[in-house]
Amino acid sequence: MKLKHAATGVAILLSLAGCQRTSYSGFESSSSTLPPLEAQPVPSVQSGQLPPPGTTSPSGFPAAPAPGTQTAAIDAVPATALDVTKESMVGNWRVSNAGASCDMFLTLTNLGSGSRGGTRGCAGPLTAMGSWEVAGRQVVLKDRSGNVLGRLYKTADARYDGTTNTGQPISLSR
Repeated sequence: MKLKHAATGVAILLSLAGCQRTSYSGFESSSSTLPPLEAQPVPSVQSGQLPPPGTTSPSGFPAAPAPGTQTAAIDAVPATALDVTKESMVGNWRVSNAGASCDMFLTLTNLGSGSRGGTRGCAGPLTAMGSWEVAGRQVVLKDRSGNVLGRLYKTADARYDGTTNTGQPISLSR
């Protein structure tokens, strides 16, 4: 039994020996070999008057799209176009554009004057798609700046056909 107590005591002593502090504190000035950092000059703060809202600023932000472009496109709706509702457009669509296919996702989340949308795996102008809206009997696809990328018309129950602004045919189907 004494051997068992002796072995336990040795194990405790060895474990306590391993708890010895071996690192040095960073607060000791004698162990620091790096010199202090020198102060750096700070540029002065500029102030000025902001331009009134709605005016063109030299900051480089893009201009808002002209509302007249949408009304002209509404008049050009084909006579065979079927009625379109926003709710029927929500969800995942397969896009066929210029011989290639990709995915388009349309939501009802507001984004500017339209609703949020996006593409995955698309090429060309559809990579910049950021929103969409229903205007009359057409679906208008827009980029993130609000510029029109293309227009589609309902041609069947789950199919929309149209063209991009570059003249390429585009179709959505489920």
